[in-house]
Amino acid sequence: MKSIAQLLRAGLLSSVYHGEHGTRDLKELVRSYEYLVEDATRVMNRIKALYRSRAISCAGADVYKPRQREVWLAKLPEAGARDRAARLFSELDHLTGLRREARQALVVECRRHPASKVLRKVPTLGIIRIAQLIASVVTPHRFRSKRQFWSYCGLAVTTKSSADHRIVGADVRRTRKAATTRGLTQNHNRTLKYVFKGAALTASRCEPFKSWYAELVERGLRPELARVTIARRIAAITLAVWKSGEAFDADKLIKHMA
Repeated sequence: MKSIAQLLRAGLLSSVYHGEHGTRDLKELVRSYEYLVEDATRVMNRIKALYRSRAISCAGADVYKPRQREVWLAKLPEAGARDRAARLFSELDHLTGLRREARQALVVECRRHPASKVLRKVPTLGIIRIAQLIASVVTPHRFRSKRQFWSYCGLAVTTKSSADHRIVGADVRRTRKAATTRGLTQNHNRTLKYVFKGAALTASRCEPFKSWYAELVERGLRPELARVTIARRIAAITLAVWKSGEAFDADKLIKHMA
């Protein structure tokens, strides 16, 4: 078995970024907040499933409001179902309180980092997305270009092929025109993809991206692909602003999109 020194001399070792000590607390707070959001969403889905299984309409968010709790409990005819719903409502109230506390701690910790002041100027990047961004990336200098960052965020376009080879008799021959498909890379950081796709969805409804989004759709681009284009632009802006430390300039962005 080759030693590490031999592998290093041969250039067979790849550098791996291990992060910085300054973001460890933020990473733990981000995980805590994300898990609480997932748990609360799971309980909310169970509440609606309980009503839908009895053909009780529960569209919207009224079913979760504490003020209307007794009204919704009265809609369940069975005592067992009412007891189950009451426990789910109690669990949701507890998780909502914990999530609120986790969010406050996350915001306080995020604002301690110098990068948050710069990133808050980028449109549609709220404080929670910025916290997730800093916790996942730590430093923008890990990426030499925006294309590397796109790939890490799951926004890079890749081409996949199938049936590259075929068997003819006893020989394996390469297919001249293999079937190919294009799509976003699957090897990526899922948190960052969620951050930028969520930011793109918000950006499609407000300026300075709303007009550009409408223009892309008018050109014939499907809405979901137009949002991916906006997500890539927001990611590129985020990386550039974070690296330079300069404030975001909307006028420059509009000129670039024109």
